[in-house]
Amino acid sequence: MSLQLRDLYEGFRDAEVIKALSRRIAEEAQTLKEPLHVMEVCGGHTHTIMKYGLKQLLPSNIRFIHGPGCPVCIMPKERIDHAIDLARMDDAILCTLGDMIRVPGSKGSLSQERAAERDIRPLYSPLDALKIARENPHKKVIFFAIGFETTTPMSAALLDATIKAGVENLFLHVNHVLVPPAIDAIMADGRATVNAFIGPSHVSVITGSKIYEPLPQKYATPVAVSGFEPVDVLEGILMLVRQKREGRCAVEVQYTRAVSREGNTKAQALIEHYMQPREHFRWRGIGDIAHSALRLRDAYARYDTERVFAAHMSSEPIDDHKLCICGTILKGLASPKECKVFGTACTPSTPLGSCMVSSEGACNAYYRFAEV
Repeated sequence: MSLQLRDLYEGFRDAEVIKALSRRIAEEAQTLKEPLHVMEVCGGHTHTIMKYGLKQLLPSNIRFIHGPGCPVCIMPKERIDHAIDLARMDDAILCTLGDMIRVPGSKGSLSQERAAERDIRPLYSPLDALKIARENPHKKVIFFAIGFETTTPMSAALLDATIKAGVENLFLHVNHVLVPPAIDAIMADGRATVNAFIGPSHVSVITGSKIYEPLPQKYATPVAVSGFEPVDVLEGILMLVRQKREGRCAVEVQYTRAVSREGNTKAQALIEHYMQPREHFRWRGIGDIAHSALRLRDAYARYDTERVFAAHMSSEPIDDHKLCICGTILKGLASPKECKVFGTACTPSTPLGSCMVSSEGACNAYYRFAEV
């Protein structure tokens, strides 16, 4: 069978599975004692739900609530300003990944700085920064590291390779954040109506599913660790429906093909060696969350931009645009269409807030896949 025919066959097969899963969920959800308000923590799940119309396939007593699991969306303006300040230094090359280039801070965005001829380079892999540092020994090469637990091992691996190679002109600005403290902050706030979670599988490939175990115990909320294909998400929803029907609250893994309880212990050890939790970290639109992010350990301070180049960066917190409700959306208290500027003043090409910039942002997903 040719590759094109195989893809077509798989598409038809998935469509039939999706229909069957949707029917099963609808049947079993009829006996739920209360509506199921599912927070999909990761923006990747949000895009799957919107792109494939999963909301429309499910009964009205199952509702999706969008969470804070988009690392670009939660980056506060002052941290983006740090990147701009660093890029403006003499003989500096600033490197980062993906959507971070377009996210607005208070001084503009990295894409605007790049247009002004600052040396700012988007990377496919953090290890590319090491190559750039070797090729430019007289420059200060700065890797602006972002992401949840999924991408943190790559930053730790970059530092490990840098030290082993004896490269002295590479520095890291670490902005890695953690899923469990953010979820805990949202639930402890008490305003969100969340009573179940879909956990992102790529995070748990690294951390293991064990990181979610306090949630069922503390908040009586079942958790399904799910992959990102439509079939994965629906299977996760079915797991949650069954837990609710049976009066159970546990962590179940839908994505068993890659997720274990313990996770990738080698990656965890590498992170533990080079990084430690911060006392607090300000999440864009949400506020300070204790122990919700990582920084380099003191032993590696010479690679830490926040210590080496502290004089070049301001640390004052900066609020979002007054019309932007990204923070409210990230807390699970509103949907994008409740924003007054959604789809008008705020679009992917003219974003006022981070939820519209990122390809994982809820506003971006609604703009691309839902009626404006």
